[in-house]
Amino acid sequence: MEVVGKSFCFANLAPRSHLNRSCRNWVTLPQAKKRELSGNSGTRQAPIFTLRVPRPVLVRSAITVFGLGFIDAGYSGDWSRIGVISKEVEHLLKIAAFLVIPLCIVLVVAISEEEKA
Repeated sequence: MEVVGKSFCFANLAPRSHLNRSCRNWVTLPQAKKRELSGNSGTRQAPIFTLRVPRPVLVRSAITVFGLGFIDAGYSGDWSRIGVISKEVEHLLKIAAFLVIPLCIVLVVAISEEEKA
């Protein structure tokens, strides 16, 4: 993975021919290719479909999943029931969710406003 300015390039996932100027604003993830049955696997072909995700969308999604993780761990009861966390930690996560969730909302809105400007 290479960091170029304010974007990410997954160099180990994409062939070098895809690392051009368009990689500065997008995160490029190639889709898995079907294997050739003819046995001629010596030539490397470019992926048929590449998934390009703008960096602000990726960051907003990560922040949202982080906040939803606090809600899930604190309020579902599943994690303490199967023994991953204790009841005390679950109660602490409920209290922490009141601080973390508004912070996540503020960050997502701030990133959206920054993207518009």
